[in-house]
Amino acid sequence: MTHIPSNIQSDPAAETLPTYDARQLVSGGDVARIALEDKLYTLRITRAGKLILTK
Repeated sequence: MTHIPSNIQSDPAAETLPTYDARQLVSGGDVARIALEDKLYTLRITRAGKLILTK
């Protein structure tokens, strides 16, 4: 799922990296759970538009 919002300028050197739209990850809300192996993390979009990833 690689999607770069049209208003974001991409660094040509990083174009080979997968890029995800955080708004899509949270499905229109402000929180998503991300699993890595046997651990769950919470991705949160703050009111200021910043991202916080917590265990």
